[in-house]
Formats: sequence, C-alpha cells, structure tokens
Amino acid sequence: MKNQIKNRNSEIPPVQMNRDTKFKFRCHKKINCFTDCCRDINIMLTPYDIIIMKEKLELSSEEFLAIYTNPQLLEKADLPVVILKHLDDDRKSCPFVKDEEGCIIYEERPSTCRYYPLGVGSLSYASNYNESDDFFFTVKESHCKGFEQEKEWTVSEWREDQDVELRDEINAGWTDLIVRKKSVPMSIKLTEKSKQMFFLACYNIDKFRKFIFESTFLKRYDVDEKTVNNMKDNDIQLLQFGFKWMKSTLFEDGENIKLK
Repeated sequence: MKNQIKNRNSEIPPVQMNRDTKFKFRCHKKINCFTDCCRDINIMLTPYDIIIMKEKLELSSEEFLAIYTNPQLLEKADLPVVILKHLDDDRKSCPFVKDEEGCIIYEERPSTCRYYPLGVGSLSYASNYNESDDFFFTVKESHCKGFEQEKEWTVSEWREDQDVELRDEINAGWTDLIVRKKSVPMSIKLTEKSKQMFFLACYNIDKFRKFIFESTFLKRYDVDEKTVNNMKDNDIQLLQFGFKWMKSTLFEDGENIKLK
C-alpha cells in the first residue's frame, strides 16, 4: 500500500484556458502518484453521474445515495448537491479506487474525474447559461506527476478523450439551475420544501418517477402525452423533464411546465 498523502496543496494558475489552449498531462499505472488524486478529495456528482453509476452497481437511486453519498449545500447557490462518500480509511479514499487497478468503475466514472486535471467554470451568472461562457483552468496538486509527462492536449482534445461532451449536454439544465440561483441575492432563500424537490428531481430519479406517476402530479400539470410516454422508462428523459419543472417552480419561467 502506498504511503498516506500528507500534502494536498493545490495550485490553480491564474490563467483562463479556452478549448484551443494546450497543456501537458498524462496519468498511467507506472506513474508513482497513480490513484493519489482519488484520496481525500470532494467529488461532486452530477445528476447523470448518479444515473450511470447506480445502473452499473444495479442499485436504485435511493440505495446509491444512501450507500455512496453525502448531501451538502452548495455555497452561494444554497442548493443541495451530492458528494461521493469517502471510505473510512486513513486516506479518505474513493470507494471505487484500488491501489494497483485504479478505478474499478472507470467507464462509468464521475464527470469531475473525467475533467481532472481541468476545472471548468462559467463567466456568466446571467439567467441563460450557455456553454460558450465556459472557461477552463488546470488544478495542479503538489503530489501529481502527470504534468511532467510529455503528452500534449488541447482542452477540446482532452474533453473528447474523456467523453465529457455528452455528460455536459445532459447536465446542462442542472448547471443552468445552479447558475440562475447564484445570480439571486443571498437574502432570498428557498424553502426547505423547494430544496427537497430540487434534490428529488435532480438526484433521486427513481423516487422522482414515482412522484410523477403515482401522485396527482399529471392531473395538476399540463404535460403532453409524448413527454409522459418518453419519461416512463427513460431516466434521461425524466431527468430533463425534472430540470424544466424545477426551472418553472424556482424561477416561474412561463416557457416551461404550467399548472392546468
């Protein structure tokens, strides 16, 4: 077993990167810091992360959330987010990392892991999120030797290699909700019920399906038949519907889902 990581200091160079910016990085099993980045780190899970991970593990979303996550409130947005729970070991390890093998759910790994060592932000806190507002930056942890490797990428090449485009597209409605809420003055607070509904619609997809189809929801809201049929057995369609409904509920967006 590797020695415990003693220094988790990270440096974020004050340089905004665009999709054509080049950087050098490579992670592989022969590098002596392999899997160190999977220890003592908060990994925020996106809604799509939860769907693909719970399917991989053959769990319901409620079971996955209970076993593998901790809820937190996102600073400034005052919205609930989901953090991957550490193992109870001396290195606070990701539950899916093995010293020699690396990630045992690599094909279904979270978006945060796919982006690493890049971070992504948005220049806009306006009401309409657009990916053209994105900027990128590198996160250089003191233990990481990946930046000493010769492999060079553009940001776009890295995103393609790590298969984040689809994930960003599916999660765009969730990102928009967070960006919109951040633009609201901190003095305007959401009710606990609103936070609970946000959590349900964004993260607990199986329970959200029951809420939609086993309550009076479809009697109260004007939802077309095609949308209803599409989201009965399709988690992605249901997730997209949940984002639209929360947009209507939290921000009274008249272009979205209305009461009958």
